[in-house]
Amino acid sequence: MKAEIIAVGTEILTGQILNTNAQFLSEKLAEIGVDVYIQTAVGDNEARLLSVLEIARERSELVILTGGLGPTEDDLTKQTVAKFLGKNLVFDAQAQAKLDDFFAQRPDYARTPNNERQAQIIQGATPLANETGLAVGGMIEVEGVTYVVLPGPPSELKPMVLNELLPRLMTGAKLYSRVLRFFGIGESQLVTILADLIEQQTDPTLAPYAKTGEVTLRLSTKAKSKEEADLALNTLEEQILSRDTFEGTSLRELCYGYGDETSLASLVVEELKKRQISITAAESLTAGLFQASLADFSGVSAIFKGGFVTYSLEEKAKMLDIPQTELEIHGVVSTYTAEKMAEQAREKTASDIGISLTGVAGPESLEGHPAGTVFIGLSQESGTEVIRVNIGGRSRTDVRKIAVMHAFNLVLKALLSE
Repeated sequence: MKAEIIAVGTEILTGQILNTNAQFLSEKLAEIGVDVYIQTAVGDNEARLLSVLEIARERSELVILTGGLGPTEDDLTKQTVAKFLGKNLVFDAQAQAKLDDFFAQRPDYARTPNNERQAQIIQGATPLANETGLAVGGMIEVEGVTYVVLPGPPSELKPMVLNELLPRLMTGAKLYSRVLRFFGIGESQLVTILADLIEQQTDPTLAPYAKTGEVTLRLSTKAKSKEEADLALNTLEEQILSRDTFEGTSLRELCYGYGDETSLASLVVEELKKRQISITAAESLTAGLFQASLADFSGVSAIFKGGFVTYSLEEKAKMLDIPQTELEIHGVVSTYTAEKMAEQAREKTASDIGISLTGVAGPESLEGHPAGTVFIGLSQESGTEVIRVNIGGRSRTDVRKIAVMHAFNLVLKALLSE
């Protein structure tokens, strides 16, 4: 079913309010297998709304209008749709009763004739009850096109959509989605590698999204059951993960998890808790961001006792007992410093794993290293490794955030390799 959403309201066009209803409707319709192809916003003007409806009738099977059901003169959606369809407006008994109760309980409120408009529906329409307001919605099919009118306030629209509209639109097929998360590859390369799958997609579909430091792929399919959906999504996922990057790395190695809420940090914390392994950190350029990310998760005290933020050379020497002369020789942005920071942090807190981050957040260079140069150390009882990453062309905030993601990725790989 091809759906179209028409938001009615001059205040949307002038930027006075944000049209969050369209986002909500698109999301909920997609969940039941209804595709929204077009979204339109039109002002409170009968002639312009009539012209939009004329176009919508020719291209869509479901036309949903939001807003303009209230009692004021510029609330003209129901009247205009009725005129467009050649129908009259009639009173809905249930909405009329609710209006009567409303004013009966508020004797100080003046009941003016324009209030009655909220209880009107298009003749022949199925009323959609308004749980939280007075303006009744409606749904009517004319010449193969279904028209729906909904109130504008989200507090009224959302329950009407969830409890009244969606049950009437259920087609049997639902939209099922799966999100794959990748770290260590950019969107442009990933899209290039998967170009043929993206260009030839029908069902299931494949949509890439670039986020700070990572890329996600949303796989979606319409199916009558989860089992049927999983078959289609599993096939597409296998096609994706069997591809290699330009450098020869399998996408399977770069896919670290699934879901909208999953993160490298959440997976690391989960693994540390499961294995009862403790962690600490000594941070320079990230200034505690790695440790703050750990603390975002409940129960982290079981695996994180504390750590260090050592921004200056002097504090690295003082707090971590690293010889200052050696720091001066090697520099704070170096393999040596990252190694010692990780080792000393682990030793001083008696933790199983010690992580260190030192580098250049930018925008200026430091010790001859350009902005975005980061050294990350990981110390365990078995030894210490240090990696160097280059996060060039990014803001200071992004450099710090992506550096932390690299650190969590390093820990995750170490845990999963055991």
